[in-house]
Amino acid sequence: MYEDSWYNFVPEITGRRGNASGQSGHRRRESLLQQPNGTGAAADIVVPMQNVYEEVEDIKSPPEPEVLRRASSYSDFYRVVQEQLLKDERPQREKPNKWNRGWEALNIADSVIEPESLQSHEPQSLVSYDEQLLDASQQEYLYASPSNEEAPYGHELVYRDQLTLTERHLDGLIDDANATLNLLTSLSNSFQSVEAQTSTFQSQCEDLLNEQKRLEVLANEVGTDLHYYAYLDNATRRLNAPGASRLVDDDSFGEMIENIDACIVFMENHETYRDRDTYLARYNALLTKALHLLEHGYKTRLERVSPDIARQIAATKSDSARHALAYGRFQEMMLESYGLIPNIRQVVRRAYDFYGKPVESCTNFETYANTAKNIFYTHFATRDRDLKLMTQADIEDFQKEVKSLSAETASRNFIKQCFERMYNEERVFLSLFDVEPMFNTSLDTVFQSIKTINTTIAHPGNLTPMVSSLQPILYAASLQITCNVVGWLANEYFGAEFDEVESPYFAKCKQYASQLLVHQLWPLTDTAFEVEITKAITKATAQDSSLKIGPVIGGVASSNAYPVVKQAIKLLSMYDHCMPKERAAKNNSVVFKTVRETIQVLQRAEARIKYLKAGTDADLFMIKNLLIIKNELVSLEIGDIRNQAASMQHFGHIWDTLSSQNWVGFFSNIMGGSLWSRGTPSVTAKTLTVEDMNEQLDELLRHSIYAFTQRWGTLMNDSTNRKLGVKPIAKVETELETMLQTAFSNQPEVIGKLKEAIGQHAQAQRDANDTKQGARRY
Repeated sequence: MYEDSWYNFVPEITGRRGNASGQSGHRRRESLLQQPNGTGAAADIVVPMQNVYEEVEDIKSPPEPEVLRRASSYSDFYRVVQEQLLKDERPQREKPNKWNRGWEALNIADSVIEPESLQSHEPQSLVSYDEQLLDASQQEYLYASPSNEEAPYGHELVYRDQLTLTERHLDGLIDDANATLNLLTSLSNSFQSVEAQTSTFQSQCEDLLNEQKRLEVLANEVGTDLHYYAYLDNATRRLNAPGASRLVDDDSFGEMIENIDACIVFMENHETYRDRDTYLARYNALLTKALHLLEHGYKTRLERVSPDIARQIAATKSDSARHALAYGRFQEMMLESYGLIPNIRQVVRRAYDFYGKPVESCTNFETYANTAKNIFYTHFATRDRDLKLMTQADIEDFQKEVKSLSAETASRNFIKQCFERMYNEERVFLSLFDVEPMFNTSLDTVFQSIKTINTTIAHPGNLTPMVSSLQPILYAASLQITCNVVGWLANEYFGAEFDEVESPYFAKCKQYASQLLVHQLWPLTDTAFEVEITKAITKATAQDSSLKIGPVIGGVASSNAYPVVKQAIKLLSMYDHCMPKERAAKNNSVVFKTVRETIQVLQRAEARIKYLKAGTDADLFMIKNLLIIKNELVSLEIGDIRNQAASMQHFGHIWDTLSSQNWVGFFSNIMGGSLWSRGTPSVTAKTLTVEDMNEQLDELLRHSIYAFTQRWGTLMNDSTNRKLGVKPIAKVETELETMLQTAFSNQPEVIGKLKEAIGQHAQAQRDANDTKQGARRY
């Protein structure tokens, strides 16, 4: 069934099987000894040997372990050495050739086994070879390298050994960690025990530290307090030294004054300290002496600089050169001192702030303020002596301009020049003393301190020299010139509105102008007006010819007024022109005096008219002139103009009007029912008061209107009833019309209201008569 060539080909096939069996992880190929399409009996009888040609199917080798190298311990080295010794004692087995293994696998027994016997049982020699092959294979794999691909079971053994080694190493680490924890626990318990035992010692140490800190603070306080005592000898020695006057020009002098002041404050705040009164008195004496040295030092500096400046001013005739010497050169020479001016500034600023107000925190204000005042007096007295020549030249130029130009123009130029001098003088004062003398009414300010220093030069606190030169000129001039000068000064610095920021010079001029107006020119103007009122109104001579009411000229209501009333209106208009509304609006003595004296003259004229009986209606005369005065006060908005509707309801309308054309409203209100229910109280100039001037003026008007309308109403009734001795009604009406047209020709509404009031009186009298007659019948 098989050819001989198949049996001769077996060794080659065996060799190929050896190569095939060496590939791990692949399935066994089909045997080449089997005929592809044979079905003979030999193929059914021959049984292949176990574990020789069979390969393990689907054997998945474990991954090669990759253990990180670590430092070997002593126990590891010992084990490795033992294994190496055992390996050296074991005889090395030669690695069989793959071709020989194929022949050995075929060499099953010495005798040929028949196919029939293979079917009955398995020979014993095949089992022994199988065990030997297994042992040899395991022995080889046991000592094979883990990287050998031909020993898949050796990987498991090496990996197991490595895991065992790692487990042993981890157990050692756990034991070491447990031992360390036990040691740390023991140490912690020991520390807790020590801490518990040393808590008392620790508290004692803390108490000692606190006590040490307290003693340190106490020692520092004692040392600080002793400094205020110990400084007395140092300050006394320096201030009593032969050259102590030269200390004022040194920076340390100001520091010494500050230290002395601090010592005084300390002694005043600690009344229970030992020898406090003695040290306080000695420190106050040292402070007074130091400030006296400072005053003397400034005076010496002025005496060194001023004569040179005065000599140069006298030697030049140029105004610009004098200005530069008096202000620029003087300031420069005074500031050349090393420490004198800074020390003076320090002393002045201890008592006053930059605007000349007293410092509240200054404990020795009186001492410092007195020193500052003495220094200011020395400064201005010396300046007055050096600048006297310039002051006299300015006054002479002013008097020349009065004669050559006019009093008004000369006064304006002189005021501007004085303002410039004052501004320059204030700049010098500010640069030397670091204080700006702002206007203040408080007595403990710098402004009030320098205000009492009388000099011939004008400075920010003293305007008397300027007023002394202006006053004679303004008194000698007319009242109109005085009003023009005062009004110009107010409008120049307070009337105009400036969009841009004011310059420092203009701001100071406003301050000077306000002082000059409030304290000097306004009182001077009031006095001038009072003199003019006395001369033009009170003592005015009245002619009988002026007692008549003439016709209105040019449509002006005041054209036919009494001459004294015209003069009063003129004075009121002039006063309103030169005075602000706030000053002339309420309770002003000049306005009140003008109105009172005018009313007094009108009442005398009324009495004269009644005495002469020259054809002038006395009541109409009073109505005409009082209305002119009332309208002028309302038009100018001066006097005590008040709208009190509760007490003066019938006069509320006229107070809101500004022209004589609205007088009709006045008459329409005055003819109300309240007029007839009121009596006719007598108000004279002597009973007139400044608080109720307008109210009393209204009362006079009511009295005159009531008397005039009542008298003419009676005359109308008598004329209508043809009473004996009474003119006919036509002549009476014609006379009334002529009289009213002469007095109020430009005001027909006033005439109509007066006629209406007369008609109401006449009707009231007729109704009263009818009532009386009806009562008699019954």
